[in-house]
Amino acid sequence: MCPTGSILHSEATGKPNLRSAFDILDVDRDGKISRDDLRTSYGGFVGDSEDDVIGTMMTLADFNKDGYVEFEEFEKVLDSCRSRKDDEKRRNGTLGGVNVMEDVFKVMDKDGDGKVGHEDLKSYLNWAGLQVDDDDVKAMIKLGPGHGNDGVTYEGFLQILSL
Repeated sequence: MCPTGSILHSEATGKPNLRSAFDILDVDRDGKISRDDLRTSYGGFVGDSEDDVIGTMMTLADFNKDGYVEFEEFEKVLDSCRSRKDDEKRRNGTLGGVNVMEDVFKVMDKDGDGKVGHEDLKSYLNWAGLQVDDDDVKAMIKLGPGHGNDGVTYEGFLQILSL
């Protein structure tokens, strides 16, 4: 179970539960992902063509054309991407997949060292509107397996979310 209270894999279907990834992208917590949510989530990480990239993301995922991506649409897009990647993997034996959580990790890892350290996490949480003190950040990092004060790797980040 992750900190949001959801289980990352459905025990009945074995499929990943994408709710926690959706909730991270739904910055304003209104139950749908808007262009503004994506700008906030990916701001500065997409490059000069940010509006084009976000527009493409919305066009691909907004099946009912209401200007928002609801959870069911989000899940449908990622399921279809996963199916295509599984087919590709079966054909040529390579690993593939869409990994929203990896993108989130990269946003949090501001210095790009492959770990979310104290300053990375504190900066991200403050940016997300969560005021935390140094002791809170230290406690969060200690949840990561084996890294203590150095920071948390991507694999450790996934383990924390699956608690």
